Amino acid sequence: MTTTFYEHWRKAPEGAWCCPNFSPTEFACQGTGKLLVKEPALDKRQALRHRLGLPLIVRSAYRSPEHNRAVGGETRSKHVDGAASEVAMDDHDPVAFEAVAREWGKGV
Repeated sequence: MTTTFYEHWRKAPEGAWCCPNFSPTEFACQGTGKLLVKEPALDKRQALRHRLGLPLIVRSAYRSPEHNRAVGGETRSKHVDGAASEVAMDDHDPVAFEAVAREWGKGV
């Protein structure tokens, strides 16, 4: 599993980003700009986006430990591990989204 940490999302090399439908800013910590890239987790988000054929709007993904504390997140939050993201669904059928997400092995 490839995991890479950047002190700020701007330090992520442009050619190294793995997801054509997402940007590093979407997965960076909203409080600090730090970015933890767990390629398998990002690959799953990209596969879900591809399978749905519709945009996914990332509302929250990686949280630095300090930002996680500031927002009252769980100590062992998957956000701190870079393994969780919350998405919004414009023009998605929630039932279809849940079925596809479960098919791809993600929680909803």
